[in-house]
Amino acid sequence: MSIPSRLRRPTLLIIGCGDVGLRVARLLRGRYRLLGLTSSPGRRDELRAAGVRPLLGDLDDPASLQRLAGLADAVLHLAPPPAQGERDTRTAHLLAALGRKARVQRLVYGSTTGVYGDRGGAWIDETAALAPQTARALRRVDAEARLRWYGRAFGARVSLLRIPGIYAVDREGGHPRERLLQGLPVLRQADDVYTNHIHADDLARACVAALHRGKPQRVVHASDDTELLMGDYFDLAADLCGLPRPPRISREDARTVMSPMRVSFMSESRRLHNSRLKGELRLRLRYPTVADGLSVKLEPPPGGGQGEP
Repeated sequence: MSIPSRLRRPTLLIIGCGDVGLRVARLLRGRYRLLGLTSSPGRRDELRAAGVRPLLGDLDDPASLQRLAGLADAVLHLAPPPAQGERDTRTAHLLAALGRKARVQRLVYGSTTGVYGDRGGAWIDETAALAPQTARALRRVDAEARLRWYGRAFGARVSLLRIPGIYAVDREGGHPRERLLQGLPVLRQADDVYTNHIHADDLARACVAALHRGKPQRVVHASDDTELLMGDYFDLAADLCGLPRPPRISREDARTVMSPMRVSFMSESRRLHNSRLKGELRLRLRYPTVADGLSVKLEPPPGGGQGEP
């Protein structure tokens, strides 16, 4: 005898099942039937151990995604766009596959606050105009537009989470301690930029809240309450870790000793209002500031998940 549809667990498909995706899986295990797309056969055991049924597929290979049609009631899309170009062909391939059978009712996408470009440290909310200054930000703008179109065309409720820097003491590469130990410099205060953050656990909880309470085709800043210049952030981390504070250099000197990508990150300054996160998604941050999150006892970082939120 078949189980009545009202009693069945909904199916969630996680695209980009890295560190944050696995944190979401831990939160939803037992409440959803969890599927995870992976292009790496070697990750199948890891996903199964997390309660996620692995599906082999590659967002760069549309033919490998055909089986995704009609599989899921909800999708959490955390996979990064391609490394080059101004279009997110991976999201285009995913939506083409999902659109073959329009079962998906809810879709949450992890975007980036880089779509705003440099705002000179000004406070902005989700209604601010987009002004991407890099190709990677343009790819995210392209993905957002495709996802909004999909939501309107197929009646899916799409939530766009614009995400700043993700950190956590148990996230690989997610603690500033590693950078501090290398003695890498930061900008002097006169040249410094405001930076925004979210703890990986709070981001996972934001993804779950968006799945349940996100408004249709709505943007939400998944950002904490911290208001710090980047250099002050690393000073705080150094003090909490009992390490020397990083040296300060001018922006001109930074261009000669830092990678172009690092310099580009240090060329954008903005502060993010997060009232939609707290009001609409009703999320109470577990780590409202980086001081709260960085004070957690350090644990050995888990393996895997590089390149995926």
